[in-house]
Amino acid sequence: MIGELYERALEGSHRVEIEDAAGRRRPLPVGEWLDLRPGDAALLGRCAGPTLDVGSGPGRLTVALTERGLLALGIDIAPYAVALTVAAGGPALCRDVFDRVPGAGQWRTILLADGNIGIGGDPVALLRRAGELLGAGGRILAEVAAPGTRSRTERVRLRTAGNVGEWFAWARVSADDAAMFAAGAGAAVAESWEEAGRWFVSLRF
Repeated sequence: MIGELYERALEGSHRVEIEDAAGRRRPLPVGEWLDLRPGDAALLGRCAGPTLDVGSGPGRLTVALTERGLLALGIDIAPYAVALTVAAGGPALCRDVFDRVPGAGQWRTILLADGNIGIGGDPVALLRRAGELLGAGGRILAEVAAPGTRSRTERVRLRTAGNVGEWFAWARVSADDAAMFAAGAGAAVAESWEEAGRWFVSLRF
């Protein structure tokens, strides 16, 4: 049901919300994932060599990298999101980052944009896995929450007016705590920057 509601949101056929355990709801911001948005330019400009876009969604970053002549691959758990990426000209696979990923140990850049550092609810485990996928000298470019935001893991689910998805874990990592989470995975923050109200870090192992 998680994937089904996510795909409905991408289709634009339903208004999909994220609900937390306290019953608070907010819109699933699919509109921000469809086209390049402010803050993407500096992120893309830091990508070097073969780039893996984890949780690539409809593929705006994967497509943009491909158009720049970089070898890029998007992976996402939603078949419809992958289909959108491929239709737009970007290579993509329906794959969980914790499953077998092509090119493991050879990627030069791994993208965790749009808060995807929260995938699985355990940022340290995710960063450690990303480190396994990187080649020597590679780096992770991750979008984090603004300084002053509290890092946390929560149980959330997707819902529409008529359907409710299963609960799943998601994490939020504050820019204030990025170094701590990176260290837990054996990495370090090499750079941090802000653009268009969005915050990012570059991590190296």
